[in-house]
Amino acid sequence: MKIKEIIVVEGRDDTTAIQRAVKADTIETNGSAIGADVIERVRLAAAARGVIIFTDPDFPGEKIRKTIAAAVPGCKHAFIEKADARPKRGRGIGVEHASPEAIREALKEVREEMPDSPSTWTQDDLLPYGLIGHPLASERREKLGTSLKIGHTNGKQLLKRLQMFQITKPAFEEAMDRILQEEMKNE
Repeated sequence: MKIKEIIVVEGRDDTTAIQRAVKADTIETNGSAIGADVIERVRLAAAARGVIIFTDPDFPGEKIRKTIAAAVPGCKHAFIEKADARPKRGRGIGVEHASPEAIREALKEVREEMPDSPSTWTQDDLLPYGLIGHPLASERREKLGTSLKIGHTNGKQLLKRLQMFQITKPAFEEAMDRILQEEMKNE
């Protein structure tokens, strides 16, 4: 599988994991303190071939994703699930621990950012499904993020991602119905 866009990753080990899974070029941020030189390389890459941001499913990875997306509009996003980003032994979480199959799957499900669309999502859309203000809210948001391929978020970020990736209300409702039915089966 060859990827046209340049993939933005956090470090050298992520590049190695990506290249085991697909043929692709990468830009490494080398951590969350992203310098102007990295942003400029990402801008050039976006203009030339497009960019896919593929960071770890943790707080620093989200910080990097937000920083780059804010500085370089129009990026695409790939998300890997936490379960797929854990090492077989030891601790940690990251793209570098993912199997080639998990990486390929995440890259097949790339989401394109659509920043100029009018906002149609509000907290009122999340409340009835217990995605905010509910004891199971975080767990439900994680399952929804997995189902919609938009990553795990907090409530505020969920609204942004639903909007940014133009998730339709029917797609959202269908995913939430499956999640709630599964919860009922497990009770």
